[in-house]
Amino acid sequence: MHDTTALLVELGAVILGLGLLGRFAGRIGLSPIPLYLLAGLAFGHGGLIPLDASEEFTMVGAEIGVILLLLLLGLEYSASELVTSLKTQYPSGAVDFVLNATPGAVAALLLGWGPVGAVALAGVTWISSSGVIAKVMTDLGRLGNRETPVILGVLVMEDLAMAVYLPLLTAMLAGVSLAGASLALVIALGAVGVVLYLALRHGRLISRAVSSDNPEMLLLVVLGLTVLVAGIAQQLQVSAAVGAFLVGIALSGEVAEGARKLLTPLRDLFAAVFFVFFGLSTDPADIPPVLLPAALLAVVTTLTKIATGYYAARRAGVGPRGRWRAGGTLVARGEFSIVIAGLAVATEPRIGPIATAYVLILVILGPLTARWTQPLAAGIEARLGGGKDAGDAAKEPVAKAAPERRLGTHDDLTPEPAGEKRD
Repeated sequence: MHDTTALLVELGAVILGLGLLGRFAGRIGLSPIPLYLLAGLAFGHGGLIPLDASEEFTMVGAEIGVILLLLLLGLEYSASELVTSLKTQYPSGAVDFVLNATPGAVAALLLGWGPVGAVALAGVTWISSSGVIAKVMTDLGRLGNRETPVILGVLVMEDLAMAVYLPLLTAMLAGVSLAGASLALVIALGAVGVVLYLALRHGRLISRAVSSDNPEMLLLVVLGLTVLVAGIAQQLQVSAAVGAFLVGIALSGEVAEGARKLLTPLRDLFAAVFFVFFGLSTDPADIPPVLLPAALLAVVTTLTKIATGYYAARRAGVGPRGRWRAGGTLVARGEFSIVIAGLAVATEPRIGPIATAYVLILVILGPLTARWTQPLAAGIEARLGGGKDAGDAAKEPVAKAAPERRLGTHDDLTPEPAGEKRD
């Protein structure tokens, strides 16, 4: 009985604290992710007040948080949108991977982490934060801007690439052979292909089988199906997160919309628990020694993300101002960097502190680069005599269409009406 009482007290205090931190982050216009990580650091091993009674529950909650993050991500897309994105955005996706995964891999090798650490840290530096970026674009009134479809296209490619990357990383972390890792990758690619085919050809039948007018039944069926598929995927070394993502893709129409509304509060709760759990598993004393390499890595990958956005926007026909804005907006890292580090930390504990410091830096720096990259670039060009006058903006062509996507993934964000369309 005493253990149960301690669990309830700790759990209640954690959830209440998360709610207060989230409200504070909203008031100051900051993503709550860094505050959740700091809270985990404060109350984890080596922190101010270690949480012992609720540690096991928090671990399970963190697993559910990852599953719900990927499920809601899959619900954001239809199979046709993903196929369209593959056809139109793959060059930008390839550039994004090369420019932003390489610094992480090189840094891990220089630190002596070996191939597994290199693959894990490459993922941490590669994937941008959809949630932070969505919030920044909404706050700055840029949802109607010409570069916005380009930004969304890059994010779609990153999200889809997770379905290939996570199984490969999971297999490597499990210590399987090259043949085993290749088999896991083939299974993942086959699963993605099958799900896309079924969703394109028979999506209505799948959604009709899951559909229910009773919200309670819809919630139970979708959540139960997702956890079941995630467990099977984990057993096959494909990654539970990818299984959840595929369930989200398979559902469409009114079912996807209804499931999204019902599951969003659960996702926000358990995603917050996940970030806290990651902080709990990191000793605060391990962070100061890695601040310098984390800061250097943040500087390098800030520049490579800006270059990625600039290239993608230029390829889509967006003018110089929009290109710089696209690059600056893509800088933020967040939820998926922590998801990847969380998977790898059991095998490579050293990735935890550097990933925490890296994400803390870029989740704060990202909104600043989104706001100031273009003005700084314009000022430098003006000094060098290469600036454009304001009238040139009106001549910039509209970007190519990207798959329509609801903004608000991973954060407690409700999209606001777009601002006036800009160059």
